[in-house]
Amino acid sequence: MVQRFTARVEPGRSSGFVLTLDFDPVAAWGRRDVYRVNGTIAGAQFRGVITHEGAAWVTTLGPKSQASSRVAPGAVVDVAVDLEGPQAGALAPDIAAALARRPRAKLAFDELATFYRKGWLRWIDGTKRRPDERARRIAEMVRLVETGRKELPH
Repeated sequence: MVQRFTARVEPGRSSGFVLTLDFDPVAAWGRRDVYRVNGTIAGAQFRGVITHEGAAWVTTLGPKSQASSRVAPGAVVDVAVDLEGPQAGALAPDIAAALARRPRAKLAFDELATFYRKGWLRWIDGTKRRPDERARRIAEMVRLVETGRKELPH
């Protein structure tokens, strides 16, 4: 679900900019340590990460991002963000059920970059004609992701 808000542009620690969110991503999207998002800032597309810093949730723009070229410190900008990539609600029922049974695996899967999530899903979907292999791959993905593995087994 897209979250829209306005934020004041603050200078980043070394370069780039920081925007403090005016909403709680936990309430909007569920608990995660980081939220991989995409959206717009001052009309410019961006991809980024929302993290918790002190008492606030923030997103940082690198100095070379398209959005950075449209903002200046102190400016108030319109922001729209949404979670990127396949989310739990859009997963096949068997994959969603397997992750729901293992909350740590679900959290780890949700925090993976889109590239890794899509890789796992393609690997599983490659077995559509073999339900036994599909179930085995789902179980393997859940087990490996829960241990912190991002990439497919080789």
